[in-house]
Amino acid sequence: MSWFKRKNYPDFWQNYVAHFKEKQQVDIEGIRFIIFDTETTGLNPKKDRILSIGCIGVENSRIKVADQLESYLSQEHFNVETVKIHGLLKEGKLSKIDEEEAIIEFLSYIENAILVAHHAAFDVAMVNNVLKRMQLPKLKNKVLDTGHLFQKTKLDTSKEHFGLDELSNRFSIPLHDRHTASGDAYITAVLFLKILSFLNKNNNLNLKDLLRSHKRIGLL
Repeated sequence: MSWFKRKNYPDFWQNYVAHFKEKQQVDIEGIRFIIFDTETTGLNPKKDRILSIGCIGVENSRIKVADQLESYLSQEHFNVETVKIHGLLKEGKLSKIDEEEAIIEFLSYIENAILVAHHAAFDVAMVNNVLKRMQLPKLKNKVLDTGHLFQKTKLDTSKEHFGLDELSNRFSIPLHDRHTASGDAYITAVLFLKILSFLNKNNNLNLKDLLRSHKRIGLL
């Protein structure tokens, strides 16, 4: 029957999936984390589109400046109201690629890394909807949300949700290039390391501790 037939996925997807056959590191110091952010035409994952993707690697408790990815996507959907936030014009001088090429590049870059983002569910949903349009499955990577990780510190239990600006101010992180995908990815990477440092005071933190479910917030 047709529904038993295996889909013939493209090579780039099979190469991506192959990385998950490798044994996953559990030691925090040995894990490759990819901190990422997307700038979009709006906040509806089903209707809006990705304008840019910014990523930076973290390994051995250090930001790896050489481990970066930045992509700008062609804008078929344009929302003039969001330009004042991210500053990305429909045309402009930036070199842009289509969303399929951007996602192929993204998958090749992240491999089986642990993905980290602030409000991660939104960014993951945006990527997954591109994959759906490409008739591919969802991302396979494990995902961490810095908002949820901050809740684990119990440094402030006054509310359940803290924005990136709030946490950056709390940890004295400069907000350089805020509301650019690469800028927000870097800010989130610094925040991630500060939270990890707090949670790992006894040097016994492992991946399971970070992935352990927390009270659901918003989209997650």
